[in-house]
Amino acid sequence: MPPGFFCTKNSDRIKKTNNLKFLRHFIESRVIIFFMSDTENTGRVRPVERTTGASIPLGAIYTKKNTVIGEYTVLPEFAKFCKKSGIGLIQLLPVNDTGTQSSPYSGLSAFALHPIYIDISALPEFKAVYEADVAFKKEYDAFIKNNPYNGRTRYNYDAILNAKDSLLRKIYAATDIAKDLKPSDELGKWIKKNLWIVNYAVYKGLKYKYNQASWKEWNEKDKNLSEKEILSRYNAKANQKEMLFYAWEQMRAASQFKKSCDAVKKSGIIIKGDMPILMNEDSCDAWALPGIFNQNLRAGSPVDNENPTGQNWGFPTYNWKYLKEHDYSWWKDRLKSAEQYYEAYRLDHILGFFRIWAIPTRDTTAILGHTDPYISISRDTLHNAGFDDNRIRWLSQPHVPTGAIQDITWNYESATKILSKFADRLGNEELWLFKKDVQGDKDFYEADLSEFCEGDAQSRVKQTLSRYWNDRCLLEIEENQFLPIWTYYQTTSWNSLNDGEKNTLKWLIENAENEQNRLWETQSDEILSALTNSVSMVPCGEDLGADLPCLPSVMDRNGILSLRVYRWCRRWKEGGQPFVQFADLPALSVCTTSVHDSSTLRQWWNDEKEAANVFAHTYPWAFGLEGWDNDGINAIASSPYNEKIALGILKALSNANSLWCIHPMQDFLSLESAYWLENPDEERINIPGTVSQFNWTYRLPVLMEDLLKNESLIEKIKEITSLHGGK
Repeated sequence: MPPGFFCTKNSDRIKKTNNLKFLRHFIESRVIIFFMSDTENTGRVRPVERTTGASIPLGAIYTKKNTVIGEYTVLPEFAKFCKKSGIGLIQLLPVNDTGTQSSPYSGLSAFALHPIYIDISALPEFKAVYEADVAFKKEYDAFIKNNPYNGRTRYNYDAILNAKDSLLRKIYAATDIAKDLKPSDELGKWIKKNLWIVNYAVYKGLKYKYNQASWKEWNEKDKNLSEKEILSRYNAKANQKEMLFYAWEQMRAASQFKKSCDAVKKSGIIIKGDMPILMNEDSCDAWALPGIFNQNLRAGSPVDNENPTGQNWGFPTYNWKYLKEHDYSWWKDRLKSAEQYYEAYRLDHILGFFRIWAIPTRDTTAILGHTDPYISISRDTLHNAGFDDNRIRWLSQPHVPTGAIQDITWNYESATKILSKFADRLGNEELWLFKKDVQGDKDFYEADLSEFCEGDAQSRVKQTLSRYWNDRCLLEIEENQFLPIWTYYQTTSWNSLNDGEKNTLKWLIENAENEQNRLWETQSDEILSALTNSVSMVPCGEDLGADLPCLPSVMDRNGILSLRVYRWCRRWKEGGQPFVQFADLPALSVCTTSVHDSSTLRQWWNDEKEAANVFAHTYPWAFGLEGWDNDGINAIASSPYNEKIALGILKALSNANSLWCIHPMQDFLSLESAYWLENPDEERINIPGTVSQFNWTYRLPVLMEDLLKNESLIEKIKEITSLHGGK
């Protein structure tokens, strides 16, 4: 088969690619994937085989040289441990610049690397400044010496970020670039290859000017700059010193990271990166490239059992129509930039390429969100189904009774005055319809109602108005076009319908949903095909919680590995909710014990005993037991987590049919109880739905140098990796 072509499991057709795809051979139920690049038209192939990987945040790696935070230069040290243990892949959390936010999924730039991971002592300019500048030497020595973070604590993100920014600025100030106000030959060449730096440098300069405030809080003259005006700011002589600082800083970060990644790849270990699907509202890209985003919509997820009002992530959604018109160039450039470092990548929230849950920017909850793209139900269709305009109004416009507010204010006049601020009375009835200029429940929460009620009463009034705002069966998404809200069957108007009306409306909703599935398949196939064909990295998709019928086939057609967090791989609708058998996991998938948003394996076993019991009864052989030894199995299942259980679970998962098994480093470390933190919660990376100094600041509880000497741990990991394509 010639280079640049591939065939898929579920198709006999051969598909042409521009750069890279997969040729898959199924040999004795073992998957071998060959990817080939025709950039040089050599026809050479490189096998991507079954292997075991370790996932880790870069900042967590702890060495004698890098005691404050893991830096770009530590990767080869971590790779030495992986190589020795048979681990064939390293998966990193995102390393893009996130500014003052510690979350790696809150990027300020789709392209810029995070300066916090720069190894200052490894900079080519460091030695000269350190030896010549007494003040700098004192500041740097204090930064290293006074570091209070040993291997068993989390690191202080803000303190490290501020200290490094000060040190980097001092080093830069001593360069000829800063003195001559023009780039060196090295920097000039780098800038020409990375033109995104123009937007980024101007944006970062303004962020610095406004003390890191969101660009939406800047003065109008800075908030809405055109492409031409941004370039003018970048080239202005008065700004050159600062603009070139950000360019120099990014060049040095890129150089360190690429050198380390190249060393890891040279050792035969795959580097897998992480591509957050969304950008922070306060990002360089959202500011400089507004056409890419829907600024009036925010991404999130709909209502579920754990989130009764859904999730509003606050990130703008994509304008896919605009991106398509520009050949998805921004996304392709993102991937090409990442390809400098990685051989594989994880597409975060891949469901968003099919459809995103879009929420009006003035709503605090996700209740009135909708899928984007969508298929709506027209007013004419509703008319033809027997719903007249009055019925449609009842279904789509919340009706607020005067008594709902009067019950709080205990005053009819105050209640009507409050309602008249936001709503119009419906004739002479004691019912009110929200005014057309009400855009969301933020309008209620931001209003001053102190002249009508105070304290707790005012808060209750706002909550009541918000509850009624969300209480509608249909959402008028465009004029005379309607969508059902996610929980339409729980609304007042739906429950007032007779059975015939409910059946008719439900049929209309389900018919639109079927059309939407076809729309989502077409959109995702087009986007993902364009993106995956633009680079030669192995694509993986985070598809947790996704139940779209078209999702597996689209991912398969585009050679995208799915994600299987094994603790959640259960047949939930069957009695006893058994685990999915390892052999039944997709070949094109990544199997893992835990993810950065979940508890660790140790926490899972100790805190979710029902699941632990089912696992032990499903795989007693993992713990050296026979299936008939029920007492022994029960004893294992009820036991607290220990080294034997850790080894049993990880060895069992090595039987997964998945191409890759990639586990968090914390779960590998749990093979040795000496590395357990006293409080298991401290071993987590992130607790979703919370914002704190705890999140995203995890560090290993042991020096890499000591790990390399721990033959006991290494041998245990080799037992695991040897079962799943160990190196």
